Amino acid sequence: METAGRTPQLSPVLIGLFKGVLYQEQNPDLWQALLQLQARVRDHAGVFGLELVLDEAEAYAYLRQRPGGEGEAELPRLVQRRQLGYAVSLLLALLRKKLAEHDAAGGDTRLILSRTQIVDMVQLFLPAGTNEARLVDRIAMDINKIVELGFLRRLRAQDDQFEVRRILKAFVDAQWLSELDQRLAAYRAWGAGGESAAAP
Repeated sequence: METAGRTPQLSPVLIGLFKGVLYQEQNPDLWQALLQLQARVRDHAGVFGLELVLDEAEAYAYLRQRPGGEGEAELPRLVQRRQLGYAVSLLLALLRKKLAEHDAAGGDTRLILSRTQIVDMVQLFLPAGTNEARLVDRIAMDINKIVELGFLRRLRAQDDQFEVRRILKAFVDAQWLSELDQRLAAYRAWGAGGESAAAP
């Protein structure tokens, strides 16, 4: 980690990235070291078949599996893929859309949503006639999963307030977002069809 008058060290930066997403706001010293060492980080990560994704504008960085080139032997995956269920995928899609709307409106870069706002967003797309208490419990479980995945962050001392992490933009990209209305129409139709309908 960088301190005044010292050269930043590579090991803490790599360890931080191997542990997960690195945010400037959470660790400004490590972030500064990453900016200075990014060429070396890319070289070292490449040995493991990983590439550095660094977004200076949004102030986050992470490692992802590099697609294998032609004729290259495929390396075992270090970064696991996760299959997400319908409800979690739906919530991620809605949060991404909300983030795009928030960005288009300008103003504060942080998008903060309450648990009630998230429940209201999702409710339109879930099967009609769902018990209200069960619905809230189910969405609370989905919110916890998305917090675990790192796309939402609970605000300190405000357990029912969440910040939508901007890294969501990297995983739900602009092309995917452009098809979102069709996806949401399919989700809405599934919700109207009840639990027995097949989820999209």
